[in-house]
Amino acid sequence: MQLALLDAAAKAFTTFGFAAASIDAIASQIGATKGSVYYHYRSKSELFFAVHKRAMVINLRAQLPVLQEKSLSTMAKLFNMCHRHAMAMMESFYYQRVTVQGVELHQSISTTPLEREALREVVAMRDAYEELFEHVLEQGVSEGVFAALDPSIAAKSILGSLNWTTVWYRPREGESEAAKLRIADQLALQAVCGVVAAKFRSKVPTAAARLPA
Repeated sequence: MQLALLDAAAKAFTTFGFAAASIDAIASQIGATKGSVYYHYRSKSELFFAVHKRAMVINLRAQLPVLQEKSLSTMAKLFNMCHRHAMAMMESFYYQRVTVQGVELHQSISTTPLEREALREVVAMRDAYEELFEHVLEQGVSEGVFAALDPSIAAKSILGSLNWTTVWYRPREGESEAAKLRIADQLALQAVCGVVAAKFRSKVPTAAARLPA
């Protein structure tokens, strides 16, 4: 019930926007009542933050195989991290779109202590996720494999580009896994090419460097 409720909320927030997505509209998607929603979440804002937290958990789980694989070069690690992030943007589209577009809104309207605490939690989760990319970029810069860039700025730029997928991409009925992989391949390749040192351009990973899902 709770996961179905989060799925419904993510879709409603994406389709109607936070302000227009009523608790009734969210509940009706899964044949539930408004009371059953409030049993799990005390407010629409609390439900929004729960959607955001689930999106971050999805992203972190997607990265675990890459972070645990010790044989990858720094370039291959960054390629795979970008690829998995891009796939997450498409495969959990509604969650990710809420995450990308919603926090900025709530930074201006979150006024209760509980809302401010929830906002701090999701921002901390997002910062920790960004740091995963920053550490790989730092390693690549120290190895001379990546250009002498500020890793923090580079991480923000890469994630900003990948997150923008939620603006132009739309899930299509019957879309093949191969179609999504092709998109992720290109986005990951572009991300790595943007930071790699000139003398290592010929060694930039391609789709062949992908870890299995």
